[in-house]
Amino acid sequence: MYVWDFSALGPYWGLIGQGLGITVLYTVTTVVAGLVVGLVIGIARTAGPRWLSPPLRAFIEIFRCTPLLVQLVWMYYALPVLIGVDMSASMACFITLSLYAGSFYAEIFRGGIEAVDRGQWEAGRAIGMRQGRIFRRIVLPQAIQVMIPSFINQTILQLKNTSLVSVVAVGDLLYQGTVITAASYRPLEVYTVIALVYFVVLFPLTLVADRVEQKMGAHR
Repeated sequence: MYVWDFSALGPYWGLIGQGLGITVLYTVTTVVAGLVVGLVIGIARTAGPRWLSPPLRAFIEIFRCTPLLVQLVWMYYALPVLIGVDMSASMACFITLSLYAGSFYAEIFRGGIEAVDRGQWEAGRAIGMRQGRIFRRIVLPQAIQVMIPSFINQTILQLKNTSLVSVVAVGDLLYQGTVITAASYRPLEVYTVIALVYFVVLFPLTLVADRVEQKMGAHR
């Protein structure tokens, strides 16, 4: 029978904390960058010229329809060869996670904007408002109410997706778990603790997401 010994992990709590910090940092920075990418693409697809829609749709589908792990490996190993520029693992992961998140956020933005009745645009134009001001003052505030639950859910997924950066040796929480396992020879304890840390971080976020979704549903 296996004897559990979590005390063997005592010397490694610092590495776990360091890995969690990197995981949170990647989540925050790539979510912010992804929101910017998604907002630009979402607006361009709904209010931009028609010729922009096909290439933007292709961008979205490429990132949404290929595994994130494949994208990370391709960005780190293949892209530098094609462009002739060295790229660090951390930068490759940041770019990939940001674009991946942006592809999903773009569809959330587009769906939220299109959910607002077209009559809102017409009403704004009828009182002499310009297109940009109609969007900022009338359409976007209404669209955000529709988008918030999806944004929160996608952000939770983004935090879980950061675990894949360990594949290219970025020192996130999962990677530090691998390092600790190699040093302590206690894989069951290490990965149990890693799973619990993810749970402690993610579970409150899921409760927030459920709460927001219920409020938004009641509001609608």
